[in-house]
Amino acid sequence: MKTLLEGFLSHLALEKGLSENTLAAYARDLQDFETFLHQKGLDPREIGPEVVRLFLEELYHRGLSPRSVARKLSALRTFYRFLELEGLVKKNPLFLVEGPKTGRDLPKVLTAEEVERLLAAPDPSTPQGLRDRAMLETLYATGLRVSELVGLTLAQLNLEVGFVRVTGKGARERVVPLGEVARDWLERYLREARPRLLSGRESPYVFLNRQGRPLTRQRFWQIIREYARQAGLKTPISPHVLRHSFATHLLEGGADLRAVQLMLGHASLATTQIYTHLDLQNLRRIHERHHPRG
Repeated sequence: MKTLLEGFLSHLALEKGLSENTLAAYARDLQDFETFLHQKGLDPREIGPEVVRLFLEELYHRGLSPRSVARKLSALRTFYRFLELEGLVKKNPLFLVEGPKTGRDLPKVLTAEEVERLLAAPDPSTPQGLRDRAMLETLYATGLRVSELVGLTLAQLNLEVGFVRVTGKGARERVVPLGEVARDWLERYLREARPRLLSGRESPYVFLNRQGRPLTRQRFWQIIREYARQAGLKTPISPHVLRHSFATHLLEGGADLRAVQLMLGHASLATTQIYTHLDLQNLRRIHERHHPRG
């Protein structure tokens, strides 16, 4: 199995051009299957659908959600398609295996008051604190993905007009307004904190660590969770929660769904429509509270 996995991952990297993060995700999802087969002394080239079903049952017994099981099953399907193409299996054991039904979770969203507490958590009297305040303000003002935020360059900023130009998924470029508050914090960070973080070095990136290098996604996750703890927020926080809050608060304020789609960089309007469920919930609460027959 280990040899087959190595061949599969090499195929994804060389033939499909997948990123290191995607390859690592495939490796993690298939690791459980490798362990399962090893424990039972089974050859992955000679199993049938009943073995795959036993594996899925084990995942459920371990408490994995239907979404997690479906993801691992998807990785298995891709793996066995590769084995078929290479002539390493005669029959695909996934052919008759159905995946679990998965509903679409509504994204977690902060209230406006919770957002204010989170944004106010960094200490702007320090270079790192000022950087973090500018990052949080930019994230909430634009709804950028975390990879887009940490990869932001000076060339993508137009603070005079007040917008940021982003190249997102599928190499799609979009322009997102910054708003006055985020623009003010960005200008202050670029003027006061960024030169101190650079210490005479040069970098095209906007947000830097103490070594003058761009922050990683993992480090920003740690930063935002620490500020959420300081702000006393009970909702589990990730950069994506601020992106969801950005979209939901826009819709609650009356923004057009198509405009929100463009700002988020969604290829399909259907992807953005998940936020309308949250907005409808808010409308229902208002109706129940204020309508005579609510």
